[in-house]
Amino acid sequence: MRTLVNIPDDDVAALDELAQRNGRSRAAELRVAVSQHLRDRSSNDWIARGAGYWKHRQDVGDAVEYQRAMREDRADF
Repeated sequence: MRTLVNIPDDDVAALDELAQRNGRSRAAELRVAVSQHLRDRSSNDWIARGAGYWKHRQDVGDAVEYQRAMREDRADF
């Protein structure tokens, strides 16, 4: 399929640099980008993608205790 898209000049320049580094054409880089984007968006592995988001939070403390407090609607968590 052929398509026509408007891409900002700065993005085109970055795309050209990437294509040159990888030894591919601009079109090949765009095909890779679209393919990767669609693969990432269609993944049902949302749990793995979200795992660890709160691991550095100091205000949560023990995660299990935090969940229990939330379920019990306690204010002392």
